[in-house]
Amino acid sequence: MTDNTIDHSLRATWQGVAKLYNEEALKYGATMAVAFALLNIDKEGTPSTALGPRMGIEPTSLSRTLKGMEEKGLIVRKKNPKDGRSVLVFLTKYGVEMRNISKEKVLVFNNAIYENIEAEKIKHFHEVTDKILELIQQRNIFTKK
Repeated sequence: MTDNTIDHSLRATWQGVAKLYNEEALKYGATMAVAFALLNIDKEGTPSTALGPRMGIEPTSLSRTLKGMEEKGLIVRKKNPKDGRSVLVFLTKYGVEMRNISKEKVLVFNNAIYENIEAEKIKHFHEVTDKILELIQQRNIFTKK
C-alpha cells in the first residue's frame, strides 16, 4: 500500500533528489544543505534569521551549516549596520564561485527534467505540489470534520 500513497511518492522522490545532489556536492567538498544555503544568500547580505525559514530548516541545523561554511571560507558574518542585534551573512569570493557551481548543477538537473517530461505534465506537477503545500499550511488535514 505504501507505494501508492502521495507521501511515499514525495518522500521517495525527494530522497532520490537529495542523494543525487549530495553525491554531486561531495565532489566539491560540500553538501546539498551548503549548496542550498549558498543559493539563498543575497549579494547585499542576508540576515541569518531569514535563512532558516527561506530554506525550511531548523535553527540548530542552520547554525551548524553556517559554522561549517564559515570554516571553509564560503561566508563571513558581519553585524547588521542597520540593527546591531542581528548578523548579516555574506558570500566570500570563494562562496560566490561555489554558488555559481551550485546554480549550474540546479539548472542541469532542471534541464534534464524538462527534456524528459512534457511541459504540460510539469505544469500539472507544480499545480499539484502547490495545492499540497496549501493544504498543509492550512493545518486542517488531521482535524475532524
